[in-house]
Amino acid sequence: MYKRILVATDGSKLSEQAVEQAIDLADLTGAEVVALKVVPCYPQTYFEGGVSLAAPEVARIEKQWQDEAMGVVNAVKSAGQLREVKVKPVTVKSDLIAEAIIATAKRHKCDLIVMASHGRRGIKRLLLGSETQQVLTHSHTPVLVLR
Repeated sequence: MYKRILVATDGSKLSEQAVEQAIDLADLTGAEVVALKVVPCYPQTYFEGGVSLAAPEVARIEKQWQDEAMGVVNAVKSAGQLREVKVKPVTVKSDLIAEAIIATAKRHKCDLIVMASHGRRGIKRLLLGSETQQVLTHSHTPVLVLR
């Protein structure tokens, strides 16, 4: 049924449920899992929410974020190994999370994207936006959303 399943995670409790479901589904179908964590770029200007820092400090912060992201996807890999499911840990540096998820799914030829959603409605949804909604709207790959 599925050969490769992308699971988008940020390490939160909600996304851990998506990881569990993706591994369960991969185990049932014999699929491989691509565990993705999108790492933001450090904001460079005041208008982006950044504080002016020297280049070495920005590099240190971005490396720390990258290391934390690798920890998150490597935890997914460890969880997959317990179930004998092959997991490829992937991190992508981008401020456009939904686009990075879609591009990674395409790059790795994934049959399914699994991700969690907070299920926000009304004004909270408008103010906070929804990466899940953007993926659902723009992806040509089927998306399984867990709440």
